[in-house]
Amino acid sequence: MSGALHTYRKVIALTGPVLPVVSFLGRLPTAMCQLGSVLLVAETSGSLATAGLAGGALALGQTVGGPLLGRTADRHGQRTVVLVAALVNAVAVTALVVAALAHAGTGWLVLLGALAGASVPQVGPLARTRTVALARRAGADERTVAAALSFEGTLDEVSFVLGPAFVGLAAALAHPAVALLAAAWLLAVCGTGFALHPTAGQVMAEERVWAPRTRLPSAAYALRVTMVLQGAMFGASQAGITALTERLGQPSQTGLVYAAMGVMSAAAGLAMVAVPERLALRARWRIATAALVVLSVPLLFVGSLGTLYGVVVVLGVAYAPHLITLFALTERIVPAARLAESMAFLTSGIVGGQALALALSGRLAEEHGPGAAFAVMVVAGALCAVLSWSVRGVADAGPPHDTLAAQPQPQPQPHPLTPGVAAPPGSVPRG
Repeated sequence: MSGALHTYRKVIALTGPVLPVVSFLGRLPTAMCQLGSVLLVAETSGSLATAGLAGGALALGQTVGGPLLGRTADRHGQRTVVLVAALVNAVAVTALVVAALAHAGTGWLVLLGALAGASVPQVGPLARTRTVALARRAGADERTVAAALSFEGTLDEVSFVLGPAFVGLAAALAHPAVALLAAAWLLAVCGTGFALHPTAGQVMAEERVWAPRTRLPSAAYALRVTMVLQGAMFGASQAGITALTERLGQPSQTGLVYAAMGVMSAAAGLAMVAVPERLALRARWRIATAALVVLSVPLLFVGSLGTLYGVVVVLGVAYAPHLITLFALTERIVPAARLAESMAFLTSGIVGGQALALALSGRLAEEHGPGAAFAVMVVAGALCAVLSWSVRGVADAGPPHDTLAAQPQPQPQPHPLTPGVAAPPGSVPRG
């Protein structure tokens, strides 16, 4: 335990104590807006169909817009990209609230939902990219890089547990509009803070602006598909848990059950730093996907609330390790000039897979019971396992840019093409 704490202290030393706080609060609105938009539109329009369209548009916007924003950050640096996106997103979310309260037409709600999704500033993926870049530039060892990924993964997990909980609490005590307006405020303040934090300038790589666009290895696309399937597991489990708690006459327990799974997942993510380095990433991937399948199968046979809690808590142990391993594999195999884009693709894949699976498994659960939704979840997990055994190109993936990680980094020198801007250490395209 003391070794793990020491490693996490090294991660915090790389970023400073302020950045994790700002990045956590800056990514919290992402977890709030999906559910918040559905609850808000459902209450103001009285139509679940309209609410579903607005929420679906938001998810689609984020799925499409996230990778584009990540690509732009790769090319031009995070500072300006995140600053503009955070402010646009705050305005879009506020406009969605105003339109819903004014009983605007479905078309306007869908349009504003899509804009709110497309402008999500991607604080989570970019924070992960930034922290890893700082670790690599400092010559950190692989355990520290792995701890950085575990730490960022845990922040994601906690945000996706607390975000919906805050929305539900605000909706119960006041109005869903309160939750979305709070999300807009967090976006404006903490998104701006994340953009302007000094580390944004430290990881700006001018060579990415001038270097030609590099190709991705085929394995990177397989990892993206796997992340979509992981999102499908989230969506199917959400539908199944909702259907089962309603059947048991305990609908108020839905959020608590899902939160219990998220808390256990976050704890497992923090514990990943204790995994021995000799256990290769590919082996970790296979173990994690096998756990997803084995631990999700019992959901097909759950018939009581107590058993449901027990099963999802155990299942949560597999989630974060799988996600963290996918991020780590991606960091290993993609060129640095496309790292932010790739991280954003993974996060957007979760959102897209979750939205699609929720729509499909929700209907199946309505027609055939919660077991049908859980079956979708098991199938998605099985496909993840198949990919982990069949994908080539990740088995021997070593640390990217070994020379950069192993050698002392020179002091930044003035960039020859940009007066007054420091060129990053080791200014060579990494591909």
